[in-house]
Amino acid sequence: MIPWGGLSCCLSAAALYLLGRSSGRDAEALKCVFRVNQLKELAQLLDKESKVLPLVVTLCGRVGSDTPVNCEYSGLRGVIVEETAEQHFLKHNDAGSWIQDSALMLSMSKEVPWYLDDGTGRVHVVGARGASGFELNIASEVFEESGRSLVRGTLDYLQGLKMLGVKRIERVLPVGSSLTVVGEAVKDDIGTVRIQRPYKGPFYVSPKTIDQLISNLGKWARWYRYASVGFTVFGICLITKRAIQYIMDRKRRWELQRRCPEVFGGLDIT
Repeated sequence: MIPWGGLSCCLSAAALYLLGRSSGRDAEALKCVFRVNQLKELAQLLDKESKVLPLVVTLCGRVGSDTPVNCEYSGLRGVIVEETAEQHFLKHNDAGSWIQDSALMLSMSKEVPWYLDDGTGRVHVVGARGASGFELNIASEVFEESGRSLVRGTLDYLQGLKMLGVKRIERVLPVGSSLTVVGEAVKDDIGTVRIQRPYKGPFYVSPKTIDQLISNLGKWARWYRYASVGFTVFGICLITKRAIQYIMDRKRRWELQRRCPEVFGGLDIT
């Protein structure tokens, strides 16, 4: 019989090992990127260093935009805004009881051209939502209760529903927030400097510093390696136990066949 439990543990160990190697490579890649201390230096650096090879850098600054979005619920000004609206209701199930459920009504996203500014210069950021480490914080979470009209309530009840209200969530990358970006720095024909996903290399947009990113990746790489070793040992133990059990079962059957050949004579025990 195939020891599926042991094989599953060994396959999980292999997957964790690969994740650990990937995290370790990412940490090493971040250690090798060029650190830009002042954004005003980046344009000069591009003129000198990016003639042959792409220039992958890390830089820090505060988010800014010439055309920010005014958020409806939080009152913030942001450069990336995502709004979702969920209808919450009670649903009558087959067992005759009411259970709470929800359905997505609206999912909307807005983004305007934006940049990082450190007081010495500006660098435009392109494609941030596809970068590792990027996330939008919840700026506003509002629950609007449904109206209590008799006609609407009766119709919903006949359909097996009781409307509770609408939950609206607003996620924003606000103007003025501090970010670290790792990516390829380029300059277009009119001299605008921007940072984007490199063809090959790391691309991060995160509120963490570069040193924190490297430290976190190193911790994950170690955790994956330890977990991989643990799953490997456990899987080998399961496979060995099953193998020993199989050998012992075969041995007992051979012993029974030797002692009682008239019972097992017609059986194939191979």
